[in-house]
Order: sequence, then structure tokens, then C-alpha cells
Amino acid sequence: MSFSVEHDGSWNKGRILGQKRPLKLQEIWSIRVRLELAKAVRDLALFDLAIDSKLRGCDLVKLQVNDVMHGNTMLTRTMVVQQKTKQPVRFEITQRTRDALKAWITKANLRGTDFIFQSRLHASKHLSTRQYARIVKTWVESIGLDSAEYGTHTMRRTKASLIYKKTKNIRAVQLLLGHTKLESTVRYLGIDVDDALELSEQIDA
Repeated sequence: MSFSVEHDGSWNKGRILGQKRPLKLQEIWSIRVRLELAKAVRDLALFDLAIDSKLRGCDLVKLQVNDVMHGNTMLTRTMVVQQKTKQPVRFEITQRTRDALKAWITKANLRGTDFIFQSRLHASKHLSTRQYARIVKTWVESIGLDSAEYGTHTMRRTKASLIYKKTKNIRAVQLLLGHTKLESTVRYLGIDVDDALELSEQIDA
């Protein structure tokens, strides 16, 4: 994975540019355990849902209770329309995430059309993507990672990268990410010649 650093007078001076790293499985659990020990109910629900949904930050922060829950029943799968592409994308809600969401929704006394992750600022009813980015920054820094190399797209890429590494099924990952073009998925996962050669080496023909 390559990164470049801007040194001019632009807004991103000194920032590392390029794709943000996905979290490794051990890092996921390290953050999750810290959130559980801290009894950070909202952040645990946000963290788990961010990984399961594989959504862009702009879509994640706008999720409402009725996107994940009907009546008193948590959904195991749901669908949202992506803001960027206007295309629907489906995602799973695992048992761990359902439990975390139910705990947060109950604690916050949220109802159907309420945003799941509400903002404490009066100007917005839901978390902004900037607020979400700051939260992600605290997560990665809490386990000693360099926050310059991680961001909200880390959360979107994490499960997709784990799925690809396990299955090598890029078409499945494309569907899960809601990409309209396979080329976008290839770039997003950072698949290169080494990946292709590794696959080829596993075939005895």
C-alpha cells in the first residue's frame, strides 16, 4: 500500500494521503474489548455496525432505528440506498451487532424514525461524518495505531478485506460494497500482481 505526504500550503499539508488501512482481526477485538470494558454502549454499537454494514460514513451516520429493527425485533439483514451512487446495498447484522444495537437503542430510548447515532449538536440530528471520523481516530489510537493511516474508510474496508482474504471472491465483495464497477473493488481492496500470483500458485495444473 502506498502513501504520499503533502508538503505544500494546502489544507491537507503534512497529512498522509492514500487508501486507509483496514483493521486486522486482532485489532478489531482489541478495540471491541476496550469499548466493552469502558461500557461505551453507543460507540460499541457504532463500531460493530460500521464493520458489518461496510457503509460509507455518510450513509452510516444517517441510519435510523427502523433500518435495523422492526417493532421489537432486530433484523438480521437490511438494505439502504447509498447517497453517493443512489443504488441499494444490502448488509448483514450479526448477532453481536444486534445485541450491541439493542442495548444502545434501549438505553437511548430511541424509536422508529430516530437516527441511531444522534448528534449532541443542535445543528444536526445525527452524527456528522466529521464527528464520526474523530470517533474512529480515538478507536485506533486507543490500541496504539497511527491514526494518520486509518479513517472512516478503514471501517468500510475492514470486513470486505477479511472476506476477500478468506474467499478470494471479488464479485461477492463488489456486491457487498455496492460498487457498480468491478475495477472500483479491485482498487479499493488494493489487489495487485502479487495477489494474482498467489492465487495462481495455489492452482496445480
